[in-house]
Amino acid sequence: MREAQSIFVQIAEGIKDRILSGEYQADERIPSVRDLAVELEVNPNTAMKAFDLLQREDLIYNKRGMGYFVSPEAKAKVVESRKRQLREVTLPALRHELELLGLSLEDLLRI
Repeated sequence: MREAQSIFVQIAEGIKDRILSGEYQADERIPSVRDLAVELEVNPNTAMKAFDLLQREDLIYNKRGMGYFVSPEAKAKVVESRKRQLREVTLPALRHELELLGLSLEDLLRI
């Protein structure tokens, strides 16, 4: 589904994945906008939009002159957000698809 998302949203989701996996820890510095843009081969403005989004969600914070850091509560916030997405979007879509295909939950588990 990420293909339909804006690039900056995909970048933000990738950073959230790194927070969830433990690659980025609470209060740990993350790559700079420029470094991330080079790594992902995107315009720095696009990377900055991802950082702005993550700041608005209180997942990262900026220490003037030092860079961006993972917020202490970031992992818990991402977990809750992903659970809500699963509950409100992913599972209902899966249920609908199963109904259209005439499959039961047991059928799904056998696939």
